[in-house]
Amino acid sequence: MMVIKGKTLRDALISGANNVTNQRQQVDALNVFPVPDGDTGTNMSMTIGAAKRELELMADNARVDEVAQTAASALLRGARGNSGVILSLLFRGFSKGLAGKKSASAADMAAALSMGVDAAYKAVMKPTEGTILTVSRMAAEKAREMAEKAPDDMVDMWNQVVAAAAETLEKTPDLLPVLKKAGVVDAGGKGYLAVLEGMRATFVEGVVLPLDEGGEPTPVQGQPAYEDHFDPDYDEEMTFTYCTEFIVERSGGESDVNPLREALEGMGDSLVVVEDDEIIKVHLHTDNPGDALQAGLGYGMLSKIKIENMHEQVERRRSGAKKAAPVPQPQGEETPAFAYRPVDEDIDYGFVAVGAGEGIFKLFADLGVDNMVAGGQTMNPSTDDILSAIQATPAKTVMVLPNNKNIIMAAEQAARLADRQVDVLPTTSIPQGLAAMLAFDPDASVDDNHIAMMHAAEHVGTGQITYAARDSDYDGKKIKEGELLALENGRLAFTAKDIEKAVIRLAKMLLKSGKDHSFVTLLSGEDVDEAVAANVEAALREKLPADIELAHIRGGQPVYYFILSVD
Repeated sequence: MMVIKGKTLRDALISGANNVTNQRQQVDALNVFPVPDGDTGTNMSMTIGAAKRELELMADNARVDEVAQTAASALLRGARGNSGVILSLLFRGFSKGLAGKKSASAADMAAALSMGVDAAYKAVMKPTEGTILTVSRMAAEKAREMAEKAPDDMVDMWNQVVAAAAETLEKTPDLLPVLKKAGVVDAGGKGYLAVLEGMRATFVEGVVLPLDEGGEPTPVQGQPAYEDHFDPDYDEEMTFTYCTEFIVERSGGESDVNPLREALEGMGDSLVVVEDDEIIKVHLHTDNPGDALQAGLGYGMLSKIKIENMHEQVERRRSGAKKAAPVPQPQGEETPAFAYRPVDEDIDYGFVAVGAGEGIFKLFADLGVDNMVAGGQTMNPSTDDILSAIQATPAKTVMVLPNNKNIIMAAEQAARLADRQVDVLPTTSIPQGLAAMLAFDPDASVDDNHIAMMHAAEHVGTGQITYAARDSDYDGKKIKEGELLALENGRLAFTAKDIEKAVIRLAKMLLKSGKDHSFVTLLSGEDVDEAVAANVEAALREKLPADIELAHIRGGQPVYYFILSVD
């Protein structure tokens, strides 16, 4: 094979997506920490699954750069969890490496893989070797080596790329002690290898690996940001008739979008221009949609054009309003649909938080959070889910609380795509998020609030009681499936069989770990019977020192039987 064309690359990426989906449970099982969570394989599968859906719509005559750009853009918005975000960064750099290419040689593909690795390493604040980063880097280095020897031999190069990735994956335990202790290879690296193997099947064997029976995991996600422009609680006077939306596929010409933004501002209102390196997404209310499309054509080809008569939409909505059922409040694993709202210059701050459980949703709402994204340990929301919530928060500055270390990178990606100022507070737990909200000062600057809120978050102790999802040997501890796991600030503290004793022991550990604690909050989960929760509360209250105040709230969170907050 001398060169590959767009159709071949499209099929290869679909094959890679199918392969990582087929292997997602094997990849999930490699996670070192045995808690039930939104695991690496599932996150990577759902991330590249977003690209697969877009790729399946592409014509056979698409160019290589068009295919790579489409995949990268979809991966960016569909990224879930840290592994999914890193995967999206690898392919974003890969897309840049193929820019302007109608077809690609082995040398082109090798250069693109290297650009993907560079993009991923630059985006990660503290790159850790022995992870997906190492596997991708060694695969790219092998690609460059092979391309120098035979710049047109795609088959041999890709065989060697997969072999290098597999060899590096086997060495990851030697690079990362925590993997060696657990006796496993890196889960993210395994997922990336699955993608490369799927692509190899197309490049070398000419086949697309099929999706196994059982299909893809169902994503937990909200509506796209622009899906519904008419929130019943947000009734603005309509000056213009047509809601006009389109995407500009950037052609490498004009890079400064400010002239486009200025031109569109003179055509209507409710303007949103969101951009990244590959696309410009436009939303505008106007009486002359044709003029808006013409302005966009100056920056590249247009796609996903949607023009709707808003007056007709309103009439349809009003006519059906009397029959419509009340909108359910978000709870459990369901993320609400978010309606886009433009920035209101009178609102300085708005808040988006990630969490799960009706009680937790209410806690954050009581503290001033505008929009909640359903997510947490078992369900990492995508970049687009978080972006939708940000775009539905009409403040000049939107502060985002991920409340989980595996969601922070997706939140940071969403912040880069938003059309308003966004400040991501890297909170890693629900108690940290609540503490941060309590420290917010509406009269302080963004920077001062960020410092004060994170200071409060970092000084709260977090305890979690969950269960082992599988047998494991972690940090010298033999763990049996179903055992209770007690986590102290994210680290495994001990295992137990009695839930009352586990909660009491964990609370005491948290109180000893800091000074001047005076308050303990106990959040009981959805799987804890009310009577059991009451008994645990009573037992804990009896064992706590007299000067420690205890509050019990039915959080309704999944996975964690109890969450403790100590401050």
